[in-house]
Amino acid sequence: MGVPAKLTERQIKFAELLVYNEGRLSPAEAAFQAGYKTRPRQAASELRNPKVSPLVVKYIGELRSEVQEKYGINFEKHISELAQIRNQALEKGAWSAAVNAEVARGKAGGLYVDQKLVMTGNVDNMTPDEIRERLHKIINDNKEIINITPDEIELDNIKLTKE
Repeated sequence: MGVPAKLTERQIKFAELLVYNEGRLSPAEAAFQAGYKTRPRQAASELRNPKVSPLVVKYIGELRSEVQEKYGINFEKHISELAQIRNQALEKGAWSAAVNAEVARGKAGGLYVDQKLVMTGNVDNMTPDEIRERLHKIINDNKEIINITPDEIELDNIKLTKE
């Protein structure tokens, strides 16, 4: 059968419908609207297969990179957009919006670290020795992230009482 040297009108239309309607049209719907009326799902599959339709796949990739470049996000663009939003909010006296924009800039810049610790088990069901052992493990596991040098903790001398 052989691969055509250039894209057909239907192939171009399919690629454009697929890329420009990402998330709104399925590949089969894009194929149907492009003129593949009899078996749109199969046509969409073949048109997105680089072994069957390498030119279409290449064109889809080019369109996607154009869309990504136009609408995509990068760090510098994101930070400057948030700064503009903050400045506009300050001009209007919208302090809360300005603070939220500045916090979002800080998060994007890595100034804030959101940590969540999910604990399993229940301290109420642990013996004092198990609690001491668990505390030793927590301290030893987190020495690298602690910014201070704490005094040596004598966990063995801590008296635990049931309340």
